[in-house]
Amino acid sequence: MKPLKDDAYGVATAPDTVRFERLLPGPVERIWAYLTESDKRRQWLAGGEMELKVGGRADFLFKHSEFTDEPAPEKYAEMNAKGYPSQHRVTEIDPPRLLAMTWPGEDDCESEVVFELFPEGEEVLLVITHRRLADRGEMSNVAGGWHAHLGVLATVLEGGRAKRFWSRIPELEAEYQRRFAEN
Repeated sequence: MKPLKDDAYGVATAPDTVRFERLLPGPVERIWAYLTESDKRRQWLAGGEMELKVGGRADFLFKHSEFTDEPAPEKYAEMNAKGYPSQHRVTEIDPPRLLAMTWPGEDDCESEVVFELFPEGEEVLLVITHRRLADRGEMSNVAGGWHAHLGVLATVLEGGRAKRFWSRIPELEAEYQRRFAEN
């Protein structure tokens, strides 16, 4: 498998599905910890406890100020400072290879996110598939968010802190709108 850039774009694999691939520094147990352990996950996505069993609860708190010093746009300022709670449920788990969970969406529509880990020598291929998205607008929004969060994860794994997060979101969403309109 060829190495993937940290900024590789996600692709629409179905009308309601987007998929991302990132080659990250391993070992696989390290990346698994950044998916499942609150103190590590909060550094790139959201903190919160997760019951690592099928049907287990995952109560996330998205608080972006924990991983970037970049000021949030006004419409996200309160969420950035106080956090945004989000409830998920584990739908499938096979440590340290597979984690799937529900994901709240627009208009109370629930989608699903699947994280898969594949060892590649000293690196790990992380594949994220987000499916059952309502429409192309939600796909663009979700894709921009995952893309930005995966950039933060890559930076954290290299020992850094995200300099840009919020300013990337509008440009990423616009690019995904363009890409998904072509499909």
